[in-house]
Amino acid sequence: MNKPPSRRKKATSAASVEPKPATDSTPENISAQDKPASATITVTAVEVTELTLEEQSLRLQLERQVERAFLSAGQALMELRDRRLYRSTHRTFEEYCRDRFNYSRDAAYLKISATVVYENLQKFLPTNGRQIPMPTNERQLRFLAKAELEPAVQADVWQQAVEQAGNKIPSGRIVKDVVDRIRERTKVPNPYHIGEICIFLPRDNPDLRGKAGYWGVISHVGEYSCTLQTWDGDYTVKIEHLKLLELLDEDCQFMQQLCVRLRQLHQVASRDSSVDWLLQGLGKQAKPYLSSLQAKLLVAMEREYKIEWRQQK
Repeated sequence: MNKPPSRRKKATSAASVEPKPATDSTPENISAQDKPASATITVTAVEVTELTLEEQSLRLQLERQVERAFLSAGQALMELRDRRLYRSTHRTFEEYCRDRFNYSRDAAYLKISATVVYENLQKFLPTNGRQIPMPTNERQLRFLAKAELEPAVQADVWQQAVEQAGNKIPSGRIVKDVVDRIRERTKVPNPYHIGEICIFLPRDNPDLRGKAGYWGVISHVGEYSCTLQTWDGDYTVKIEHLKLLELLDEDCQFMQQLCVRLRQLHQVASRDSSVDWLLQGLGKQAKPYLSSLQAKLLVAMEREYKIEWRQQK
């Protein structure tokens, strides 16, 4: 009679077909004889350095978002300002930026100015088969924005700065050096004189927003700018933002005296709103005379607030 096969042989046979663990140079990590159920296999991870087409596209998209972050901020601030979307909670755009974003007035307008410069670069930089690196933050454009050059000149400055930086994105210091060289090369004497009357030409200057057509008296003449006294304060602006009124000396003197009278009224803290209406109207009337009614209204308001005025000779 044939004996049934031994179970031990079957177990041995089954064990013989199991894959043997790979030989490891560090046998202390694997002890199959002592603890076969807890054997450890070390696997070395291999990093795939190549990106798929989808990953390459995503990387480029994210890099552009990082680079254009300041541009998006400037565009958003510009729309908030121009559409006065702050008016439900704040009286002025500057107060809104300070409370909502903790931006100073200069910081907010720097982002806006840098956005305008960036858009000018996009429009005026040459595209003759080579890619010119674009700015990645507003600090790189700070001096270019403050110089208030023409858009085509801004593009020329940036291109020179890129070349000076070895065809890489230049620092703000490099941009400033190029701006200084161009301004020195194109230096034009300041044509204005103290006592002359000018009107404002804002030309995208955020400091002059709402001042188009307002007039003032030149109180200081700088190398590239002038300081004007107006009915509501002093403004230092670039000469390209001014237009001279061709007036006789006696007409200039009349407007100088009128400016003093308007400033005195403006300094009254508890003035009636009708005073502001008159100030704004006369502050935009760049003419060396007053109508009969305007003169009477001005005198009446001076009397109301006990302002003594003596015409200078």
